[in-house]
Amino acid sequence: MPYSVTLPSGSKKAALVESTQADGKTFEQLRQECLQKGKLFEDPDFPAVDDSLFYSQRVPVNFEWKRPGEICKDPKFITGGATRTDICQGQLGDCWLLAAIASLTLHEDTLKRVVPHDQGFDRGYAGIFHFKFWQHNKWLDVVVDDRLPCVRNNLVFVHSADQTEFWSALLEKAYAKLNGSYESLKGGSTMEAMEDFTGGVGEMYETKNPPSNLFLILKKAVERGSMLGCSIDITSSAESEAQTTTGLVKGHAYSITGVEEVNYRGAKVQLIRVRNPWGQVEWNGPWSDNSREWNTIDSSEKTRLLHNSLDDGEFWMEFGDFKANYDKIEICNLTADSLSDDVRKKWEVNLFEGNWIRGSTAGGCRNYIDTFWTNPQFKLRLDHPDDGDKLCSVIVALMQKNRRRLRKEGLDLETIGFAIYEAPDDQDHQGKDFFRYNASKARSRTYVNMREVSERFRMPPGNYLLVPTTFQPHHEADFLIRIFSENKAGAMYPPKPNPPEEESDEEKGLRRLFEQIAGSDKAISARELQHVLNNVLRRRKEVKFDGLTLNTCHSIINLMDVDNTGMLEFEEFKVFWDKLKKWIMLFLSYDTDRSGRMSSYELRSALNAAGMQLNNKLLQLLGLRFADENFDIDFDDYLTCIVRLENMFRVFKALDTQKKGVISLNMMQVKLIFY
Repeated sequence: MPYSVTLPSGSKKAALVESTQADGKTFEQLRQECLQKGKLFEDPDFPAVDDSLFYSQRVPVNFEWKRPGEICKDPKFITGGATRTDICQGQLGDCWLLAAIASLTLHEDTLKRVVPHDQGFDRGYAGIFHFKFWQHNKWLDVVVDDRLPCVRNNLVFVHSADQTEFWSALLEKAYAKLNGSYESLKGGSTMEAMEDFTGGVGEMYETKNPPSNLFLILKKAVERGSMLGCSIDITSSAESEAQTTTGLVKGHAYSITGVEEVNYRGAKVQLIRVRNPWGQVEWNGPWSDNSREWNTIDSSEKTRLLHNSLDDGEFWMEFGDFKANYDKIEICNLTADSLSDDVRKKWEVNLFEGNWIRGSTAGGCRNYIDTFWTNPQFKLRLDHPDDGDKLCSVIVALMQKNRRRLRKEGLDLETIGFAIYEAPDDQDHQGKDFFRYNASKARSRTYVNMREVSERFRMPPGNYLLVPTTFQPHHEADFLIRIFSENKAGAMYPPKPNPPEEESDEEKGLRRLFEQIAGSDKAISARELQHVLNNVLRRRKEVKFDGLTLNTCHSIINLMDVDNTGMLEFEEFKVFWDKLKKWIMLFLSYDTDRSGRMSSYELRSALNAAGMQLNNKLLQLLGLRFADENFDIDFDDYLTCIVRLENMFRVFKALDTQKKGVISLNMMQVKLIFY
């Protein structure tokens, strides 16, 4: 059930928030029901059972689910404001999430949206809490009960340094519910959670190959309310969370909480503040909490920057040391404005959703040229360059959907990326030869197994094709593309069909055969048609043909029988044979390896050439229906498919529901036609 929620300051629109409960009830409805019944809420969608904790292993210890009132005498939701010291990591490998939560606490308006303050353990308490997350361009309201996993009366996972404060533990539980289980939160990118907290767009920088103005970029990111994280790469799993002699942890997610410049011995020194979500284990080099460098700066500066020297997981570093020790920086911007200049732009956001489906649209990267062109293609138009420039700024963000939730089914993040090509004006979906002979104009820096890959480009005005792909072909996933530009980018529309080639045939022999089979009534029934076509097509050695079914022959008669006799007269059969010639030649032209079979990836082009333009949903369904386990289609299945499509087009045309040559069907209609 959608409802409105106020966005942070600076936004004048209300965002629709959808309830995620299976029964469609909102947080307030559920809370009022519990208060009226005098019962504490128990979430049926995320029950207090082992499956909510782990999916790949048995629960290693004897967990107890306890409400905060059973853990301490006077529980509080938030004590003295939510701060980054409220987040201490437990026994779950979700430091990436905790680093994002720590960054979240630095942005009051964003925090209030994710962690609504209309809840607590005082008046109106009913054992129910809710949190708001952004998922695939939607804001979702996730409801949980307050039963938390404990061992010996202590929280096992995220907890606050104040043992009576529970907002961070409940937030982690809501995020675990969103992703299917607590175990699903093991391992990840800080950027992922940052985007789920803000709906922002992410960018990544490498400290070993940084832009010259990286410090300025980070400073502006902090000033603009961006969320920042950083990490140290590992070369093997053995290094994961290994501690260095300087107190830093490899393969561990940190949050960046401050960027400053101070006067030190007559010179400006650049400092950066970093936080370890463990709440302990800190940098012990220059500018650490008790280092001698603090004794030589102005006392007021020291007081302002170094509030305390406790082992709370937060510390300062000189920026040069930071770059030498850390490898990656992740920035989640609440807007798409560049951090490298002072110009603020009004960005248009365009959204495209799609799928990579085996056998139809999962073509893999450019290394697999025979199938690369079958990937979804989106046409973009950049019209107006940036002010005072000849180039247009655009950010492309490709996100794969629901992969964390699918882990329990044995699926994980795919390795993804994208390429952008300059597009001709005449066609929207390009074929294999286009990509064989044209280089990309821009692309993602690398293919990587992260939820989202994003890049910022500056390109000349013009028409472009965006091709999102998995690295290898035949890998399935759903995806969302966000394109940030100063002007709206256009969507892709199906290409116009190419006229089929004219081809010679065996018409004379066929006519003699027709007269022999038709007999005195001079018409062919479905069974007679089956006999004729099977005899003719089996003689063609260049196609793999097992024989047409009687149902397919009935479909042919339904298509061609204009006088409704239930049989084909010679003129009707002649029209059909002309169609069949073209269909055969199309099949042969797209049987690139001369195996007698057509790859299901080639089906789009073959159907386009036959004058049938289908959307991706229907093409994916056809691939699943007619292709074998090797993604090949025999000629008899191809002919069955194309005849049924012809019938479908004819019916839709009669009903006047065909618009611009593109079919729009619901799943029930498709099943009635093809199954």
